[in-house]
Amino acid sequence: MNPPITLQERPITMKKSLAALGALLFAAVAFAQTALPPVEGEVRKIDTEANKITLRHGDIPNLEMTGMTMVFRVKDPALLTQVKPGDKVRFTADKVDGALTVLSIAPAN
Repeated sequence: MNPPITLQERPITMKKSLAALGALLFAAVAFAQTALPPVEGEVRKIDTEANKITLRHGDIPNLEMTGMTMVFRVKDPALLTQVKPGDKVRFTADKVDGALTVLSIAPAN
């Protein structure tokens, strides 16, 4: 059996616990952001007023979606300035607040 923790040792234990929890949360966020697979697609239409983009895309495994042409919301309107209709692109998408959303996009090489 371990001896009881003294009052002087408690702040150290609490600090270590909070540091470990913070590191765990940071790792979880980093993993969630990097876990999205890049998807090949082609820009069909851009609607800057509605912050939406129409993409013809391949399978999106994280959404269990087969290839098709559809409209996505964009997380950041600045993404729409990086591409134009007809561009071949690589993008990531996920459900954000219930809507299918492009989180990143760039011209494909």
